[in-house]
Amino acid sequence: MADLPEYVLERVFDAPRDMVWRAWTDPALIPKWYGPGVTSIVHALDLREGGTWLHEMRWGDNSYYQKAEYVEVSEPTRLVWLHSNCDAEGTIIANPMMPDWPRVLLTTVTFDEADGKTSLRLIWAPHEASQAEIDCFAGAMEGMGKGWG
Repeated sequence: MADLPEYVLERVFDAPRDMVWRAWTDPALIPKWYGPGVTSIVHALDLREGGTWLHEMRWGDNSYYQKAEYVEVSEPTRLVWLHSNCDAEGTIIANPMMPDWPRVLLTTVTFDEADGKTSLRLIWAPHEASQAEIDCFAGAMEGMGKGWG
């Protein structure tokens, strides 16, 4: 199989790395920024290799669940997880809005500090994906930054 497409998001925050790390790992802080224009609810967060994060984004009568299964937790420099759409119990499901979206994304987030600022780099890549899922991901990459904006 050819090289997998990767979506890369890079941001620089005028904040120390420990603060940015906490924003990504503290269940009390995540809802303050995660999910555009929705109520963000962290149902579970077990921040360790093998642990999971179950998250719900709610708007009106609609809910959208996501699950992360942590592969690597290297505080405060690196998080790696398998990211999936799921139901309320955490069972992986197809994306309800894009059925060919990859069932699982390998997500890598790095946190580098210099001069009191933190450079964050997030990489998403399809994980154990079918060709249809890879094609769907590649076709959606151009618009992915909108949700992270």
